[in-house]
Amino acid sequence: MSETKIQKLTLVANDGNKIEVDRQVAEKSVLIKNMLDDLGDEQMSTEVPIPNVNDTVLKKVIEWCEHHKNDPAAPQDDDSDSRKKTTDIDEWDQKFMQVDQEMLFEIILASNYLDIKPLLDVGCKTVANMIKGKSPEEIRKTFNITNDFTPEEEEQIRRENEWAEDR
Repeated sequence: MSETKIQKLTLVANDGNKIEVDRQVAEKSVLIKNMLDDLGDEQMSTEVPIPNVNDTVLKKVIEWCEHHKNDPAAPQDDDSDSRKKTTDIDEWDQKFMQVDQEMLFEIILASNYLDIKPLLDVGCKTVANMIKGKSPEEIRKTFNITNDFTPEEEEQIRRENEWAEDR
């Protein structure tokens, strides 16, 4: 096989659907990259099962990986200042994340399972931006959360967390 030929992988979603993808794109997933490194190149023709992700979500994740395939590798330092201190999201990623809440959470779960930290960060920042500046009531409405606290419990929680309020 020629070195210049792009290697392809077949990913198999949990619903049995198969998706062919360039190895470079698939290796944005640390899980898949480690799996391929462990198995060696002779396993390239083997289908790679992705048991925790359905076809629709996997296609969306692959779309993100395809767009970001040439991005430099993220620093391994989990305490990286750029990851911690900002909820800024680049324009393409913002548009990519304009999906319904169920898909957004499925993307977050899939990126966590597949170990694609930059996509996980984008998903979590998207949720953080949905929450930012909202009252607990607005957050409950946004995410369809039922308030199961009694007024007394809510008041106690407010008192215990006064230190966290904006002043």
